[in-house]
Parts: sequence; C-alpha cells; structure tokens
Amino acid sequence: MSTQVLLDAVSRFSKARVLVIGDVIVDHFLWGTATRISPEAPVPVVNVQREDLLLGGSANVLRNIVTLGGGGALCGMIGNDPMGRKTVSLVEELGVSTEGLVVGQRPTTVKTRVVAQGQQVVRFDREQTGPPSRHSLDALLCYIEAHVHTFDAVMVSDYAKGVVSEQLMIRLHQLLHAVRSREKRPLPLIVDPKPSNFHCFVGATVITPNHHEAMQMSGMRIDDQRSLLAAARQIRDDIGCDAVLITRGEAGMALLQGDDDLVTIPTMAKEVYDVTGAGDTVAATLALGLAAGCSMGEAAVLANHAAGIVVGKIGTACVSAAELQDALIKGDA
Repeated sequence: MSTQVLLDAVSRFSKARVLVIGDVIVDHFLWGTATRISPEAPVPVVNVQREDLLLGGSANVLRNIVTLGGGGALCGMIGNDPMGRKTVSLVEELGVSTEGLVVGQRPTTVKTRVVAQGQQVVRFDREQTGPPSRHSLDALLCYIEAHVHTFDAVMVSDYAKGVVSEQLMIRLHQLLHAVRSREKRPLPLIVDPKPSNFHCFVGATVITPNHHEAMQMSGMRIDDQRSLLAAARQIRDDIGCDAVLITRGEAGMALLQGDDDLVTIPTMAKEVYDVTGAGDTVAATLALGLAAGCSMGEAAVLANHAAGIVVGKIGTACVSAAELQDALIKGDA
C-alpha cells in the first residue's frame, strides 16, 4: 500500500459526507493542579484553573470527521437543558446542521473529568440511559429517512445510552437497502459497538470493537494471534458483517475482511498521553476513508495513523487532514 495512495485518499475527504447516528455526550474537563492531600479524605485537592466543554460520544465522531476535512451531520438526542443548548452551539460552530438533534425528555449526558498535572484524577457522569420515547424515536427515524440518501457513509456510534436500539437499526437497514438498490452505490455502514447491543448490528459493513469488547462479543479470551483470529471470525459470522476491525491499544489493530487472512496493523503512536476519544478518531477516519472511496485496508491504515496522533494529545482531541498527511509522509521516510 503506497503512501501516495493514502495521501490521495486524504485529499478526497473534503468531498465525502458521513451521517453519524448515536449517543450524544458533552465532555466536560476541569483542568488544574494538585499539590496537597485533603485533610478530609485521602484524595488530592485540585485547584481548578480552566474548564472546557467539548463534543463527546457520537458528537466527537462528527467533530473528528469535520476536523479531517470531511462533511457530515449528527443524529441523536439531547436534553432540554443548558448542556443540550451548548451541544447545539458546538455543532453549529463546526458549520454543521443541527436538524438531526432531537430534544428528548431526559437530560443531556455529561462526562466530567478532573485533570491535574496532565493526569486524570476522577471522572463522574451525569446521565439517564434507556430507550428514547416513541416520539423521540420517530423524530430520529424521520430525520434519517429524509436525509440518509445524501451521504456517502453512515456511522453508528454506540455508547449504550439508548439511542442505538433494535428498532432504530432495523429501520436503518431498510433505508440503506433502499438507497443502495435505487442508486446502485455501496453506502457503507460502520459501527462502533457496545457488546450489549451486539445483536442489533447484523449486516453492518464493518464493526470496530476494541480488544475487551471483542472478547465479550465473541465469548473468547484473546491472548495470542490464533485466539485473535478466532474471535474476529466469530464476530464476523455472528452478525454477517463484511469486516471486523479490532482496536488493540499499544498492539495496534487487527483487520479481518471476508474470508481473507487476519491483517495486523502495528500502532503508529510514538507517545501515549491520553486515550480519551481515540476510538472516536478511529471510527471517524475509517468511515471517512470508506466514504471517500478507499478500500477497507486503506481506510484501516488511515485510521491507525490517526489514532497514533490523537493519543499523543491530552483531552478529547481531534486530528486534522494536514496532521494525518504529515504522519503518512514521516511514516514513509
């Protein structure tokens, strides 16, 4: 696989559009310093110096897609609350329509991380999970039905908060089948899964579990190349997908496509500071690569390079097209 082929693929990102469906989250960061232990309990006292509110969950996948130069839209639920309104504002700042954001009856999911001296001290979540109301589900499906044909790929980002359900996935598959049949084009479906919803993803183009999720989905312990292959095959057979891409942290990635041999992709990370959002970067780059006409292998290599960049940053970070192209060139040096 030549570097020039990959560079050309990144240059096509600007013409690709991805619809991201899934659980919208606000990532709340409190940054500070900790120089003493509390007299009340054996915990550090953090002097907060900065606060950030960033798009997280499926919204961070969209943010990565836009930062990489692609186009897209977000379909998910927010609450009728300040964090929901902040989500709308942050999506608007990306230059993306907020039409697919459905205001539901439960609060916007917020993950708060306290970081001191570059290290995460604690994380606390504010959320209400479970399936959306009938009204909210209908609104989500109405948006998807009206717009899915305008995209080059569909990305489902599942954080097990409730948006991704069997009902939604059944209707999504029907709509994708209709567009593919009518327009005679692939329109790939990429799924970043949670094991609890495994049964919902039958027929996906590619599924991207991490190492732990792959063990849960396959019911197998993965501790060597042989068991890794067996687990990937089990997942492929169980949901009938075209490909399985298992992300493995410092061990890189493993790609099983159809009946081909398992392809291992070594990590490109030079230094790892923070893995927050790295899975979103992988999912976004893979989806954008497929939307831009890459082969599965090419898209996986691009995703691996992007992941190697983002783990070298602190917080819910993104990768730009220029950074990715620079990494490709340096990797070829």
